[in-house]
Amino acid sequence: MATSLPIGQIHETEDARLIGLYAKREIAIVRGEGIHLFDSEGKEYLDLFSNYGVNILGHAHPAVNAAIKAQVDALSNCHSSFYNDARARFLDTLGELAPPELSRAFLCSSGAEAIEAALKFARVVTGRTGVVATRRAYHGRTFGALGATADKKYRDPFLPLLEGFSHVAYDDADALGAAVDGGTAAIILEPIQGEGGIHVPSADYLAAAQEIARRAGALLILDEIQSAFRTGSLFACQQGGVVPDILCVSKGIANGFPFGLTLVTEEVAGRIPAGSHGTTFGGNPLGCAAATATLTALRDADLFAQSARVGAHFLDALRGLGSPKIREVRGRGLMIGVDLRERATKYLRGLQEGGVLALSAGPTTLRFLPPLLLTEAEVDRAVGVLGGLLKK
Repeated sequence: MATSLPIGQIHETEDARLIGLYAKREIAIVRGEGIHLFDSEGKEYLDLFSNYGVNILGHAHPAVNAAIKAQVDALSNCHSSFYNDARARFLDTLGELAPPELSRAFLCSSGAEAIEAALKFARVVTGRTGVVATRRAYHGRTFGALGATADKKYRDPFLPLLEGFSHVAYDDADALGAAVDGGTAAIILEPIQGEGGIHVPSADYLAAAQEIARRAGALLILDEIQSAFRTGSLFACQQGGVVPDILCVSKGIANGFPFGLTLVTEEVAGRIPAGSHGTTFGGNPLGCAAATATLTALRDADLFAQSARVGAHFLDALRGLGSPKIREVRGRGLMIGVDLRERATKYLRGLQEGGVLALSAGPTTLRFLPPLLLTEAEVDRAVGVLGGLLKK
């Protein structure tokens, strides 16, 4: 293993060479193990951030690492115009776990790519251009996905955007129904809003959206890029008995290796013209090997059940703090938000100083997206640190 560079050199090089797109934290992360990260000074952190929910199995997971090492010695890249054994193994494993209706896949390398594909597929399949999304929605920052994303801070610098997008209130079926018409190609929703503040809709909302889409001849796209795996089932929508026409997945599916996919029904797949979309790196053997190992570990260790159990404990512990500085605790499984009555930044900093990494979801919401390996004891440690900060 290479020796870590001095922290000053790391800061200086990144600050001098990178475009300033990100608000940097002052620490440099150099190593991970399980649910812990280590900075360049050797300090250990409980990782409840997991790179925006990516490291679903934590860091340096032995099965995922072994799969990548074995595959890189065999074949690292293979375009999808050729057949490939690693890709076939991944598709078989996914098919064993996913809803059978979502039988066809487009493989890519990121969540935004998965959304871009979904939007293109909806347009070409329906012959329409309208897309109805929701307020507080986040679907990515590439040009098509940005149309569906609601926040003005992402949208306004790049106006005018792709035409045809509109936004209505989330978890309001009446507003959704009023916005969908004969020109609507698709409704796009997050089953649980992530970036917008961890908002869980009412139990019948997704089913109502599906019925609205069907009546109008539109498609239902569900964005499970953040909610997949961590709410107690493979996909959050399964808990409401809803199978969309198109479903987008990324983040945790390959435990940190860049990977994404757009799942569609046979009916949708049959109306997508050959050659109408593509990717160079999507479905590469390395990504497929990592994703197969990740899905296998999730299934074999029953981490869906663990995420539901530990997540319920986490929610109870946070609500049990009883702090007047907390407006609301929201979430399902290990996708949790703590909405504060003040800005979240100082609490993120305090948690970090206390050895706990979290992230925000809007200006006042603390967001927790930990690996599914999280235990109740680790939850209690993190909640204890937050409780101490809230008392100050």
